[in-house]
Amino acid sequence: MKRIIKNGTIVTAADTYNGDILIEDGVITGIGLGLQVPGAEVIDVTGYYVFPGGIDPHTHLDMPFGGTVTADDFETGTIAAAYGGTTTVIDFCLTTKGEPLQQAVDVWHAKSQDKAVIDYSFHLMVSDLNDKVLEELPQVIENEGITSLKVFMAYKNTFQADDGTLYKTLQAAKREGALVMVHAENGDVIDYLVEQALAAGNTDPIYHALTRPPELEGEATGRAAYLTGLADSQLYVVHVTCAEAAWKIGEARKKGLRVYGETCPQYLVLDVESLEKPDFEGAKYVWSPPLREAWNQDVLWDSLWNGTLQTIGSDQCSFNFKGQKELGRGDFSKIPNGGPTIEDRFSVLYSEGVAKGRISLNKFVDVIATSSAKLFGLFPQKGTIALGSDADLVIFDPRATRVLSAETHHMNVDYNAFEGMEVQGEPVSVLSRGEFVIRDKQFVGAAGAGQYLHRKRFEAEMPIPAQPRVSGGVS
Repeated sequence: MKRIIKNGTIVTAADTYNGDILIEDGVITGIGLGLQVPGAEVIDVTGYYVFPGGIDPHTHLDMPFGGTVTADDFETGTIAAAYGGTTTVIDFCLTTKGEPLQQAVDVWHAKSQDKAVIDYSFHLMVSDLNDKVLEELPQVIENEGITSLKVFMAYKNTFQADDGTLYKTLQAAKREGALVMVHAENGDVIDYLVEQALAAGNTDPIYHALTRPPELEGEATGRAAYLTGLADSQLYVVHVTCAEAAWKIGEARKKGLRVYGETCPQYLVLDVESLEKPDFEGAKYVWSPPLREAWNQDVLWDSLWNGTLQTIGSDQCSFNFKGQKELGRGDFSKIPNGGPTIEDRFSVLYSEGVAKGRISLNKFVDVIATSSAKLFGLFPQKGTIALGSDADLVIFDPRATRVLSAETHHMNVDYNAFEGMEVQGEPVSVLSRGEFVIRDKQFVGAAGAGQYLHRKRFEAEMPIPAQPRVSGGVS
């Protein structure tokens, strides 16, 4: 079917202009003014922005953790993502020591097949890089198109890898054209601080944050960056929360190292005081790394604006307050880590970023879609509006206002991390490869319509600025 998205304000990471978009067989085949094609469905979007579909580079759907499983699977999670303006997610495939990598990938294919309503891909966790894994890794990268490898520097005794494994992963990634991702916290020290807190009888949710101080995130980020330089490899630091970590990334990039960073909407608008809410309500805000003091938010916004940080992921990892978060009553270390953010990532960044003058409209597109497409081997198929690109489009009303709430969101979880926040701007319709998933704010997609994406190998296409700006914003 042919469609023309007509009279919209088209916004990419580089340009903003008025025009029409012709879609044929799921691909953009024409961009111009006054496009007319016999038999084409015409959708007039006068007064709306037309953005490329958002790419969420950091999700945990149908993931086991802490004796339970995330509340959103690939169906409910991708439906919520689509409502929020996201048309591609990259989920984390967890591996088990001693088991083949392909076995883990097959498990994740089983979780997602016939469920995802938008396109998706996987990152691959690396916990132990022995000779057997090193032998299998090139085959998985080639056959599955999984070109990003995740290493945890935290969660001792479960996910945490040692520095030797991180360094060997960086070397392997250099050889194979993959991007290494790190959860950067000093897990050994955190483990000791948690033991101390519990021994002293400190069990409330706030101690989750107090036992994971920002210094330990900064230290681990710097350590990972140094190892990246030594290996002449490439590194992507997930969910940056604080000034200490952002500064370490900035220092590495000033040296010309291929080090990139991601933050998340929760770290841009929420702070550590949320964990002090009474009646165990603070458990809703337990995720790792934890929320920080509010002043860090200005550093993160500036880091997005000046290019120290390139992307924003949701780190979607939803657990219900009742029955799941409550597993940690009396022991904060047993609270399942994670929050529901996949649906609101797009709107929070637009409302708090563009509408409040912290970032430009084009920087918004870069951060929400384009940079992730480039870093993770999807550009220009995804992440932009161009001839030959997939017709992943978001028709967005910049004037609409609404209040975020669990009563109206579409995630399969009993609370909203941004409950009561008023946001400006709303996705009205969302297309994935030219087909409506959301139309006039109603879900019209289908489970299983999403396609698995084989991604290209990493190429250092992202510019490394010699002197990032110290502060910034849009006046």
